[in-house]
Formats: sequence, structure tokens, C-alpha cells
Amino acid sequence: MVTPRRRLFEGFRLRDLRRRLVLSQAAMAARLGISVSYLSQIENNDRPITDVVLLALAREFPLEAAEIGAATETSALLRTIDAATDSSVPADRVAEGDVRRGLEQQPLLARRLVALHDAYRRTQEQLRALDDRFDTGSIDSAPLPWEEVRDWFQAEGNYVDTIDRAAETLSGLLEPGTHGLEARLRDRHGIRTLSEDGDGSQLSRFDPAARTLALNTALPPESRYFLLAHRLVRTEFAEAMRHVVAQSGAASHASRELLSVGLANYAAGALLMPYDAFRTAARDVRHDIDRLRQRFGVSFEQACHRLSTLQRPGAAGLPFFFCRVDMAGNITKRHSATRLQFARFGGACPLWVVHEAVAIPDRILVQLAEMPDGTRYVSMAKGLVKPSGSYARPPRRYAVALGCEEMHAADFVYADDLRPGGAATPIGASCRICPRADCDQRAFPPAGSVIEIDADRRSVVPYAFR
Repeated sequence: MVTPRRRLFEGFRLRDLRRRLVLSQAAMAARLGISVSYLSQIENNDRPITDVVLLALAREFPLEAAEIGAATETSALLRTIDAATDSSVPADRVAEGDVRRGLEQQPLLARRLVALHDAYRRTQEQLRALDDRFDTGSIDSAPLPWEEVRDWFQAEGNYVDTIDRAAETLSGLLEPGTHGLEARLRDRHGIRTLSEDGDGSQLSRFDPAARTLALNTALPPESRYFLLAHRLVRTEFAEAMRHVVAQSGAASHASRELLSVGLANYAAGALLMPYDAFRTAARDVRHDIDRLRQRFGVSFEQACHRLSTLQRPGAAGLPFFFCRVDMAGNITKRHSATRLQFARFGGACPLWVVHEAVAIPDRILVQLAEMPDGTRYVSMAKGLVKPSGSYARPPRRYAVALGCEEMHAADFVYADDLRPGGAATPIGASCRICPRADCDQRAFPPAGSVIEIDADRRSVVPYAFR
């Protein structure tokens, strides 16, 4: 006998979600595929939230929808559907109706399916981590300090709640612009700001004895703004950051010091781009980076990185991946709130648009890309040049990339020039774990494959594999 499903009356949660997303009832109803009157009845608790509506919420707003019906069997349904329809598993997907019936009739089997799916995802992440360690030659050694810090931020979802909320509160106490930061440093902490000439090798210098912060005169306005914020949060949040470092489990002194610097960088970005204001503005302009950086007085890279940190529970932003790539193709900064997990350094797929962007500064390139598992992503990449302040020092050249799954294309302005559902560039994480057999850009065969060579046939790649 099937137990009747409890009717879910949580219209207030749906209404709160819609307001946080800054959507009208008409816009929300259109995204969910229901009428405005039906949505209004749900929000007023005149009608329950059905499985059909919950599934539409999970598809359109996967991070935010988790809080609705979380205490019911609905969360189990959503996790089971995710496992049964995962495109990265090379088998036919199970229809959503069949999943619902299976969960009702065979709940133990459904839980087993979810557990196996979770284990599968963990093994894929372990495989990527092993690939990274192989690239660095550190497969049998402890992680380097910067690797440990990078992995810590990844494990935290690139969001540190206590620091982020403290920065948001402090932002509300400051006058806007650099003069507000300078006034706070001077009046609250006795720190004076100075200008200092130099060759560009030193951006800032803090003298704790003299209580002075010297900033290089060659700095662009957004860099000066960020460094002021960086000094202020290091001073005001010192105890909070020490607590986070102490709880991190970082093994070495170098790792702890590097994590402290990373937390200060994170807090500075959160101070200049306070969570709710930045998240709302990002949705208003459909994540147009240039409009965001102008509104908040930050750099292009800073705005991109902040978008990747909007992972506050119950108020998450659009799930993005973000990375920075240098002229040699090394990934020097990366985070992903999506299923996309590129190689964390070196060896990234050469077909990814970010590599082309490095050679074309100050021009935005867009790409619709498809991973071997069939998941499709909209990517934006831009090459950047940071002046050194001196002819004797070459400028820094690199590119940043930001992207999301194709299902979110309507909220990502850079997808407007791409045809939804159109042809996509086939890319992979790295050659060592990419299974594509027909890639002309392959550098070497995937690990564990068997090489086949036909001396009488010649193609771009001189071998086949299985």
C-alpha cells in the first residue's frame, strides 16, 4: 500500500524565493510553466505545491529550490531524479514519472540509487584530483601549501559565511568610494594612506609601527580601491579570520599564512561588492560584467570572481564556474559551482575559448561548449593586460573565463549571441581523462587506454585507442 503524499503548503517560501530572485509573478510563472493565477494561489496557500511545480523549480533554480519542501520526501524525490537523469552516466535516462513511481513503490532501491550516484560523483572528483597531482609530479607527496588552500576554498564552495556577512555589515557603515575606506582606516584605526612612486614591483606597503599604508601611484583606481579594502578587512576581521584558519585543519605554517591572505582577498571583494546588493544587481543586468564593475567600482576580474562566490544557503546566485589562465595555459585561479571541473592547473582543453582570449586582450569571446558527458555550458572569456608601471617590467597578460550551464542562458547576457541548442564545441577536462576518440587536438591518449597504430593509415592524431 502506497502512503499518501503529504500536501505541501509552503507558498510563503515560494513567494520569498521569487522576491529574492527579483522576479515578477508573470516572469516566475513563465519559468515554471504555469499560469500567473495558479502561482498566486500557491503563494497564498490556496493550493499546494505539487511535484510538477517542485520539479520545475529544481530545473530552473536548482540551488535556491532546495529549501522548499526540504523537510518532506520531496528532497528525496529531487535527488533520485538527479541520479536517474544524470547525463554523464552512459545509459538511457529514466522518465520523471517512472522515478516518482519507483520512489513510492521501492524507496530502499531509490535510496540505493542515490547513494551509488553520490559515490560515482566522488570517484569522478577523485580522478580529476589524481590527474592534477600527476601533472604536478606530487602524486606521492603531501599537497603544496597553495594546493591545500585552493582545495579548502573549493570544499567550502568558495563561500565563507561569517566573513561574507561581516563584510556586508561593514559595507553598510561606510561612505561610498575610496574616501569612505580611507576615513574608516584613519578615524577607527589610526592608519594614514600615502602615495608612493615605484617600479611597479610593489603595489602596497603597510608599516605597522608608523600606521601608514603606502599605495603605488601607478595603480589603476579599482586596484587602489581593492587594496584599501584589503587593509581594512585585515584590521577589522583579524580575529574572525584567525578563527577560520584555526578551524581549517591546514597542515603547515605556510598553508595557514596563505589561507589568511586568501581570506583577506575574499573579504575585500565581499566588502566592495556586498552580497545582497551585488546579487540583486547581477540579476538585474543579467550578469553583464562591465555594467557590474562600473556600478561597484571594481575590476573585470574582481566582478567575475565575486559572481562565483554567491553561494549563500537559501540565497544563492547563478551557479557559475570561474577561472584565470596565464599565457602558458596554466590555470592559476579556478572555482566551479557547476558540474564542470576543469584541470586545476595546466593541461586544460585547448579547444576551450579561454586560451584564444589570452592572445586577444580587451575583447570578449563567447562559446557554447559540450563536455563528454553531454552537459553544455555557455562560456565568456576575456583577455586582460595589467600595466606594470614601468617600461622595464613587462605587463601581466592573462585571461579570465566565466560560464554556466546552458539551462541558465536566459539569465546570462553573453549567451544572447549563441543559438540555444545549436552546435557546441566538444571539450574535455584534460587529455589524460577525456574519452573523446575523434579529437584532432589531443596531446596524448587517456590514461589506461590501449593504443592502436595502423602504419598504413595516417590521420591528425597518429594513433587510435580503446
